[in-house]
Amino acid sequence: MNSHAPNIRPVIRQLDEAAINRIAAGEVVERPASAVKELVENAIDAGATRVAIDVADGGKTLIRVTDDGCGIAPDDLPLALARHATSKIDGTDLLNIHTFGFRGEALPSLGAVGRLTISSRVSGQTAAEISVSGGTVSTVKPAALNGGTVITLRDLFYATPARLKFLRTDRAEAQAITDVIKRLAMAEPFIRFELREVSNDPRTVFKVEAQSGDILSALKGRLRDVLGQDFTDNAIAIDAERDGLHLTGFAALPTYSRGAAVAQFLYVNGRPVKDKVLTGALRAAYFDFLSRDRHPVAALFIDCDPQLVDVNVHPAKSEVRFRDPAIARGLIVSGLRHALADAGHRASTTVAGATLDAMRPEPTAPRVYQMDRPSLGPRDPVASGFAEMAQDFSAQVVETPAVVEDPRDLPLGVARGQVHENYIVAQTATGMVIVDQHAAHERLVYEKLKRQMAENGVAAQALLIPEIVSLSSGDCARLLEIADDLARFGLGIEAFGGDAIAVRETPAILGEVDAKAMIHDILDELADLGSSHSVQARVEAILSRVACHGSIRSGRWMRAEEMNALLREMEATPHSGQCNHGRPTYVELKLADIERLFGRT
Repeated sequence: MNSHAPNIRPVIRQLDEAAINRIAAGEVVERPASAVKELVENAIDAGATRVAIDVADGGKTLIRVTDDGCGIAPDDLPLALARHATSKIDGTDLLNIHTFGFRGEALPSLGAVGRLTISSRVSGQTAAEISVSGGTVSTVKPAALNGGTVITLRDLFYATPARLKFLRTDRAEAQAITDVIKRLAMAEPFIRFELREVSNDPRTVFKVEAQSGDILSALKGRLRDVLGQDFTDNAIAIDAERDGLHLTGFAALPTYSRGAAVAQFLYVNGRPVKDKVLTGALRAAYFDFLSRDRHPVAALFIDCDPQLVDVNVHPAKSEVRFRDPAIARGLIVSGLRHALADAGHRASTTVAGATLDAMRPEPTAPRVYQMDRPSLGPRDPVASGFAEMAQDFSAQVVETPAVVEDPRDLPLGVARGQVHENYIVAQTATGMVIVDQHAAHERLVYEKLKRQMAENGVAAQALLIPEIVSLSSGDCARLLEIADDLARFGLGIEAFGGDAIAVRETPAILGEVDAKAMIHDILDELADLGSSHSVQARVEAILSRVACHGSIRSGRWMRAEEMNALLREMEATPHSGQCNHGRPTYVELKLADIERLFGRT
């Protein structure tokens, strides 16, 4: 990396203003989506209620943001293009920040690498316009504008052509812009957003109207518009508070999960952030309900006094640092787990939709009348669709008990039959429920074992000879900070010199344990997520296997009272709507959907 010739002392130089702005632009503006984010955040800070964004060629040739905010006075326009000039803070307290922007870097940085024009009008004053191209600022001129601000950015990175080589295709850059607008729209439900592609084929890419009502109902309506009806139908409201931090938002049921962490939206004081502590907390809240290859879906908002969080830790302001990260993490974990427990036996409605889709018949050929149909020869007396059942009949109809329970009072209904010795068919007030008896009972046993463990603790087995694990001093300190938490799950550790720890106890339920490998797994989780559930996960994995072997097996006949008892226990047990791997334990089919299958509606 050292390009200087030997024996030649490098000379320190003061960079000119244009070079300084281009360097700043490299930190703030990575791609067109970064420019859109900065401009739209400025519009929100200006009190806009309507924001329109026009882009062409993925934002490479044109980005135009129009808002109805308070505007910029003509005398302030030159100052708006000066570095570190801002109306949002006075510089006395960098922790008391209530706006998206505060550094005063975005507009001069954009003007240094593109052709930027600002037209604005303050109420009661005339409109004015100023332009900057490659760092060269024009004079202020009169403009025609009813109100608000219009910022137009053309030919992004024309002044730094090397940056253009690192941009992706127009389609990929346009998708990144759409993602940015959606994230901001979720945080501001009372603002109307419209994103338009104005290249060769002008079209509206994304549009949401301003919501009304209280903040929670407005947020739910905005999430429905952005994430879809399925999400809001299968999400539970979150509202929790701890030590000055207030958590709100919506989180999906475990049975409504994704194959990647692409639908996790986290906000701090309205600002979209990517924070491994918060992401790890979200994962921790669901780790008992989802397998490792599934990821939760959630939109969570933490609001707090600005003094409790530092937003000035990243050039793009996409990361934050809490004064006490443990409080934020604990709030998310406890808030989500309480909400999921209150959801009881609920399972995702998309499961029923997938079931109905599978049951719909394939499109058939044009109708063939009997006189036109060729002979098929002798027919089997048993219809092909029932051949398997005829060979191995495996269904039973439940006899109606003397005292008939009213399905209207029972969410999972009354058992009416059992098919294939594994699935319970129950009638509800509005349709029917099909229950996987093994998966459902496995979850019930598992929850019972967890309750017993929480009450009695995890038994620890003392090692005859403590295992000494050599680590760095930093790793030792991180482990000892959570020693009490590890002890709750039967893992006893203590300091052993400056760069080692001694493992004296391991969870008895795990049997023989590779203590060194377990310690390193815990450290990996601490480094990646800021917390560790490795020991708890291993203990509960054993409980899960015990529950699997101790539950009702597939292929077992069940009496009517047994089936109904299982249904009642499911209704009373939290998380019974999904098995230990996040799959549904039952499917509910509404009567209207069933009638639609038969063409009765």
